[in-house]
Amino acid sequence: MITMNHIKKTYQMGEEEIHALDDISFDVKTGEFVSIVGPSGSGKSTLMNILGLLDVPDSGEYFLEDINILDLSDSELAEIRNKKIGFIFQGFNLLNKLNAIENVEVPLMYQGISGKKSKEKAKFYLEKVGLKGREKHLPSQLSGGQQQRVAIARALICNPDIILADEPTGALDSKTGQEIMDMLKDLNEAGQTIILITHDLNLATQAKRVVRIADGKLYEEGENA
Repeated sequence: MITMNHIKKTYQMGEEEIHALDDISFDVKTGEFVSIVGPSGSGKSTLMNILGLLDVPDSGEYFLEDINILDLSDSELAEIRNKKIGFIFQGFNLLNKLNAIENVEVPLMYQGISGKKSKEKAKFYLEKVGLKGREKHLPSQLSGGQQQRVAIARALICNPDIILADEPTGALDSKTGQEIMDMLKDLNEAGQTIILITHDLNLATQAKRVVRIADGKLYEEGENA
């Protein structure tokens, strides 16, 4: 599903050159649950942005299925991103003036889907994540865990090939965080491909495959950094 070969990304910080990603090669197969774990400054956010088509590398190859990502324009990247990748963020990234069902509908709007069909689909996914009866609640009327469930419903609504979860439990207490992790594991058992980005090794080891990142390099579980 994902094949990355010799990905490099460098940033200029004043006179210093920062190698955020240093010759990364990485594969994800359909149906995998992979975690990428590393501390702040390790390069995991840069890798997430490239995986999620929010940024492009300086060099290397990135194939998503049979699509050569580096050959695409910004508008083509946005279209692929909307159709193939569902995002779950630490800060939920919900729109405060929209209720739960309207927040879940947002990705469908970019696909030109609206009206009754859109609302029915959003309602279905909210029920799927355990929020039946809270469709009209604003984010401010929901707990942190409920907001993250709205975000998961929003990520699922376009039936993406990949769920990219960036510190999805970081803003939650441990009990609620584990509930979110259990939900991600259930989705994976149902066939959803999931990539989890985290600094928390305890969360990372709940995935079926653990990859560590340090100083811009990847190390599969069992290797020494």
